[in-house]
Amino acid sequence: MMHDQIYYTDMGYGHMAPMYAHYNSGGFDALWFLLPALAILGPLFILVIAWSLFWKGLALWHSARRNEPLWFIALLIVNTFGIFEIIYLFFFAKLKLNELFSKHEHR
Repeated sequence: MMHDQIYYTDMGYGHMAPMYAHYNSGGFDALWFLLPALAILGPLFILVIAWSLFWKGLALWHSARRNEPLWFIALLIVNTFGIFEIIYLFFFAKLKLNELFSKHEHR
């Protein structure tokens, strides 16, 4: 049987006041503290994941079409939220914006 535990603190002059109540519910109460943070950061987290997946997919596709297996493996393993992928696409593969989605043959 689980019991509620109440902790007391000395308020001075012999008066004790409840400091906080801990309800033994398997730790679920701790999640209520995180809900406001999740409500704010949740959508931002989803946008960051979408951004990263977009650039990773584009860079992996181009590296595969260019027959660059070392770049493919590096891009697959390293996660930098799209930064490494953007550097590969524009500086190493030397693609322009209009070439990112074209089906032209790669060099």
